[in-house]
Amino acid sequence: MIGPGGMGQAHIERIHSVIAGGRVVAVSDVNAATAQAVADRIGATAYATSAELIASPDVDAVMICSHGPAHEPDVLACIAAGKPVFCEKPLTPTADAALRIMQAEQAGGRKLVTVGFMRRFDASYREMKAILDSGELGEALMVHCAHRNPTVPDFYTWDMAINDTAIHEIDTMRWLLGEEFVSARVDKPKKTSLRFEHLQDPLVLVLETASGVRVDDEVFVNCQYGYDIRCELVAEKGAVSLADQNVVTRRDAVGRNNRIAMNHNERFWGAFVTEVQEWITAAAKGEHSGSSSWDGYAAACVCDAGVKALTDDGVVPVQMIAKPEFYV
Repeated sequence: MIGPGGMGQAHIERIHSVIAGGRVVAVSDVNAATAQAVADRIGATAYATSAELIASPDVDAVMICSHGPAHEPDVLACIAAGKPVFCEKPLTPTADAALRIMQAEQAGGRKLVTVGFMRRFDASYREMKAILDSGELGEALMVHCAHRNPTVPDFYTWDMAINDTAIHEIDTMRWLLGEEFVSARVDKPKKTSLRFEHLQDPLVLVLETASGVRVDDEVFVNCQYGYDIRCELVAEKGAVSLADQNVVTRRDAVGRNNRIAMNHNERFWGAFVTEVQEWITAAAKGEHSGSSSWDGYAAACVCDAGVKALTDDGVVPVQMIAKPEFYV
């Protein structure tokens, strides 16, 4: 585990409590005290650098949960060492960096990189995809998405609405629809008065696929009330939506209601478990599971266009290379 922060420690808890076949035996972090504290708690070894961790003969596979700009050198080191690597999103902050990773992976001749796009493993999204793929509703025409957070931290910058938040819908819609995006536009509603004047919050990212499917994604990161993820797929002969993610509904004198999740670990706990379980199982067999470095690259290309559309009015084309045969 490189970068055992909030997400990394959540993965460690899942691996050690409900996931079979793996154990975290080594940790490293830019903060040596953090690495040592986590290592002491789980009976692992703390390494001074990520390079030493990757090179260790005790390490079979690597999870990277560090800050996005730090991912590229560690992913490249894992590829050079021939070790499967699970890298939390984004694979890299830029498409150029992701392209370098793909080139290194292709040169090695084996798919080793999995990107942590966990929504592909959510039961509701998987059921939605199964319905679309069955052909019963005809072809997809539009998808309406919403990604609402109660709030975001002070370090959340203006571009993160696209490359840190909307990136989830970008990847999930690529996977759901089975095609790439060709253009991006950003619509800018009235800003919320409750947090961060430097953000355009909310915003609506409007994407178009190669076949003309229109996807709109409402990104509202200071909605105050909860972590609310929505998606409705509109097809030729019907529509399918994510259900409200409640287990218990309460009735009392106030009315009928259910609790709303407050963060991604709560809402997508099951998806994270399935994602990491499938990766560990595949890695033990020398196989690949989940999103590839191509998916990380393609998402970065769409994010680049979306960030540009935040500052430029109008439609911005998505620029990307043709998909290498290695990833087909």
